[in-house]
Amino acid sequence: MGRKVVVATSCLNQWAMDFQGNMDRILDSILQAKAAGATYRSGPELEVPGYSCCDHYYESDTVLHSWEVVAELLQHPSCTDMIIDVGLPVTHKNVMYNCRLAFLNRKILLIRPKLTLSDDGNYRESRWFTAWQKVRQVEDHYLPRMISRITGQITVPFGDAVIATRDTCIGYEICEELWNPESSHIPMSLDGVEIIVNGSGSYTEIRKGYVTQDLIKSATAKSGGCYLFANQRGCDGDRIYFSGDTMISLNGSIVARVTPYSLAEVEVITATIDLETIRSYRTSFRSRCLRASHSPSYPRVQVNFALSDDEDFSLPSCVPIEYNFPSPEEEILYGPACWLWDYLRRSGQGGFLLPLSGGVDSSSTATIVFSMCHLVVKAVANGEEKVLDDVRRVVAQSDYVPRDPRELCNRLFHTVYMATENSSAETKARAKLLAQQIGSYHIPVLIDSMVSAALGIFSAATGHIPKFKIRGGTIRENVALQNIQARLRMVLAYLFAQLMLWVRGRQGGLLVLGSANVDEALRGYMTKYDCSSADINPIGGFAKNDLKKFLLLAKDRLNLPVLSEILGAPPTAELEPLQEGKLIQTDEVDMGMTYDELSTYGKLRKIECCGPYSMFGKLVHLWSDWCSPREVAEKVKFFFRMYSVNRHKMTVLTPAYHAEAYSPDDHRFDHRQFLYNYRWVWQFRAIDKAVEKLETSKGREDKVERSSSTRSNREGSLASFSRPSSRASNSSFTGSSAGNDPPRRGVEVSGWPSGKTADASSIQKSECMSGTNEFALSHERETGGSLVVTSDNEVMKEERKRSGSSSIYIPAADHPAQKSFRCGDTAPIAMYEHTTTIHL
Repeated sequence: MGRKVVVATSCLNQWAMDFQGNMDRILDSILQAKAAGATYRSGPELEVPGYSCCDHYYESDTVLHSWEVVAELLQHPSCTDMIIDVGLPVTHKNVMYNCRLAFLNRKILLIRPKLTLSDDGNYRESRWFTAWQKVRQVEDHYLPRMISRITGQITVPFGDAVIATRDTCIGYEICEELWNPESSHIPMSLDGVEIIVNGSGSYTEIRKGYVTQDLIKSATAKSGGCYLFANQRGCDGDRIYFSGDTMISLNGSIVARVTPYSLAEVEVITATIDLETIRSYRTSFRSRCLRASHSPSYPRVQVNFALSDDEDFSLPSCVPIEYNFPSPEEEILYGPACWLWDYLRRSGQGGFLLPLSGGVDSSSTATIVFSMCHLVVKAVANGEEKVLDDVRRVVAQSDYVPRDPRELCNRLFHTVYMATENSSAETKARAKLLAQQIGSYHIPVLIDSMVSAALGIFSAATGHIPKFKIRGGTIRENVALQNIQARLRMVLAYLFAQLMLWVRGRQGGLLVLGSANVDEALRGYMTKYDCSSADINPIGGFAKNDLKKFLLLAKDRLNLPVLSEILGAPPTAELEPLQEGKLIQTDEVDMGMTYDELSTYGKLRKIECCGPYSMFGKLVHLWSDWCSPREVAEKVKFFFRMYSVNRHKMTVLTPAYHAEAYSPDDHRFDHRQFLYNYRWVWQFRAIDKAVEKLETSKGREDKVERSSSTRSNREGSLASFSRPSSRASNSSFTGSSAGNDPPRRGVEVSGWPSGKTADASSIQKSECMSGTNEFALSHERETGGSLVVTSDNEVMKEERKRSGSSSIYIPAADHPAQKSFRCGDTAPIAMYEHTTTIHL
């Protein structure tokens, strides 16, 4: 009896709605698996139409064409003597399901629908599909006539079942079912399923590459068995990049894994699995055997076919392998580079154009393009014919062979330094030096004449000439003068993108690249429709601090010494006049917050789902070492004002590579409104109450400490209280005991300030808060140019309104008189001891 089976799982770079290309890649993977001796082949989730079809799933054409691809595969001569499963949408009883379809020798064995759909992050599966709710049940599915003519079948099993061959048993999970707390692999393995297959569409987020491997290793370590995980790779038409972390696990160890960050469209991995290894692992796990002895059974599709044969002695069994996960800096170096290559070759354009300022952000974008060129040259050297064909088509030269990344970068990448009178010589020199080191086609231009022409038109029409603030102008004038520079740069960038290849004697146009990071998008620190408005943005999902670390890595990895100088320069927009040739404008001062603070705000807002009040509740402890509660409150309120008045910019945000879990991308990932009441009246009032409560508690602590001797004389007749800490200031019940005295409980009513507050003009921002204390800040990057913001006085007055106070009457148990106290009273109330004990 045979005991060793060769199984294969594939990593495919599919493209949504590209049915011909998707089918070709599926066939290629089948041929590679068959050449490796595999008798089972699996692929990614929804590999037939491509995962990111979105609302195309509503179209009957998508389902029709998917079945047409299945028909081609069923008839293909290579698809024989091997069990093959593919992913496609299937409509069953007028309900659409996300399915795996398994077939063998022109017969469909099983259609297995997805049990648990993914709806978080960028996923919206329940918008198009329905989860199969009939666990361990199957129904008859009537096949389309074009399939019946090929298979001779009218109906096939549809539902939650497993496939039993002559030598083993095969079960299925689909993507999210692995992540779900009630994963299907547990009951399947208890029912004797030895090979579990998962077709997935899992996208990349920075610092999360280990998650999938840990889940797969845990699944087989706990239950035993072989786990085949297939994932899509690359950009299939959207912002996300599929990580392609296809792997095979056996009894808690990884035995095969694909190459990370590869440009290959098809990659297949195989493993020789000794079935007796699975059986001995499980039988020695005694508690597992006890559970398995009475586990419910799955419907089995009996197949007269064996994955193994009797001549398996020559097959070496697989062994565990080690894999080192890339660092976050490496994830930035390679992930967006692969995404850019997919976008470029599939867009039909001839290269990229970037407005290069010489700062960290634009230099990061340029470095990622250079990394892409390195990957392309390496892939061609490794014999990737498809990559070579794509390069030749992009550069419009049929005999071209890229051998040097700098030379390839010169053909594909164009950079423009667009200077004004406010630009420094240092940034111009840094941009030029970086362009030389990466090899881009670089052009420096001066745009002051464009700015003067635009302002001349305005002046002729209105009779007014705006001035910068440093020259006596107002904030509005200052913002407008910065905006006109930034927006003209966008216009000029698209002009160069359309005509640069014409200048160089080549066909086609260029894609304009953006360079705004995720923190600036969250804060709205960008001009709407400025040079951050581009075709795509490879760094739009990364934090500023991560980009700095990435440039440190790239400096050595790609041999770009100029990056040290770029990292040493202060981040600045260079849109305000210089003073004696020196910069006076910096990003963090303009923003009124640091990039570290921005990253913290973003994670709390999105990942931990904090509103203003709950964010304050977390930060008041997190930042307690260097900020008072009132200072933290001002910081939180300032962030939410800036976030809300600039949220409208997210509706036109350049499509960016998704990488960070706190991305504010409005289109797919962050579904929040873009028109807010930026005063946040109710929420900010709650913060103010909490601040006053904390300050009152702190003041009471100080007072109690100063008068501890007086207090000790009163403790015999009065109830004793423990001082509330900052972490428990909202607690109503406190207690203390001393010596052999029985525990005593009392009720403490904290003082609450009555509703008067100082006028907003007398309120000063805390010293630990950087930037200006004016609400209408001095740059379009805050106001967006299309929202009118009222003055700080009006905002603060609206926020500080208080409702009337109500009375609380508390009787003293052993005192004849009853005293009433109002919420506005500020002194702590001493309560007489109660005889009843309250157990907490």
